[in-house]
Amino acid sequence: MTVQKYLLFLGCVIPYRLPSYEISARRVLERLEVKIEEMPDFNCCGFPADPVNHELMFTLAARNLCIAERLGLSIMTLCNGCFGTLNKANILLKRDKELRERINNYLRHVGMEFKGTTQVKHLIHVLTEDVKLDKIREAIVKPLKGLKVAQHLGCHAFRPAEYIGRDNPDNMFILKDLIEATGAECVKYPGETDCCGNPIIGVNEEIPLSMAKEKLMNIKAVGADALVTICPFCYMMYDLNQPRIERTFNVKIGITILHYTQLLGLAMGLTAEEMKINELRIKPDSILKIVKA
Repeated sequence: MTVQKYLLFLGCVIPYRLPSYEISARRVLERLEVKIEEMPDFNCCGFPADPVNHELMFTLAARNLCIAERLGLSIMTLCNGCFGTLNKANILLKRDKELRERINNYLRHVGMEFKGTTQVKHLIHVLTEDVKLDKIREAIVKPLKGLKVAQHLGCHAFRPAEYIGRDNPDNMFILKDLIEATGAECVKYPGETDCCGNPIIGVNEEIPLSMAKEKLMNIKAVGADALVTICPFCYMMYDLNQPRIERTFNVKIGITILHYTQLLGLAMGLTAEEMKINELRIKPDSILKIVKA
């Protein structure tokens, strides 16, 4: 197996609010012998600017793509929003000559030019397409037998299908396959592909909290021990906001939320401390019992 080297694009949210995702990802990638290089002088992916100024989004994304082109490396993201934005910009700038020339006019002011020689992957694409499931299964030393988890892939890792071109948005297998590689059971539940609601929480709190409550109650109803995510915004919606959801709707939920890299790390034999399990809002007592058994 030959796994290439990637330029790690951390984005804005993970380093400041979710170091547990970054640390657990770095540790499992090291175990899987995936080489990463820190991305120098990167800026925001452009995602927050897209609703108000498309050209600003393309320019911000293109500057990051130009850095990767100069270094001759593909970009790997941990964030769904960063992946969706950088991947869409990369595809459309390659496809649309007029758009490319307009954005390159901006980039010339900082001595850059988009040429279209790099590619963008999310962590789960690197794991399934380059590392591959057989290599992951070989790295498992503590299969999580008896653990039931639900998946939440998030929107921007697989929508819109026109730009992503991988999993079926209505029948997703990528994260399910990765979860089952750890020995855990991936359980089905109603509303599995629904949005977490986080994108609108800045303008309306009632609707996203209600959406998150409904999904968490559905997951609890099927007996899952945890919900596994690959998106920092979805993670914050379900973990950081879960106590608030319980207070708002006067319900008891108690569903542990894990980054996929934490689940994988535990199955690889890395400790709960190494996976930063102590940073979870909802304590994973049932999960740790299975890991220590």
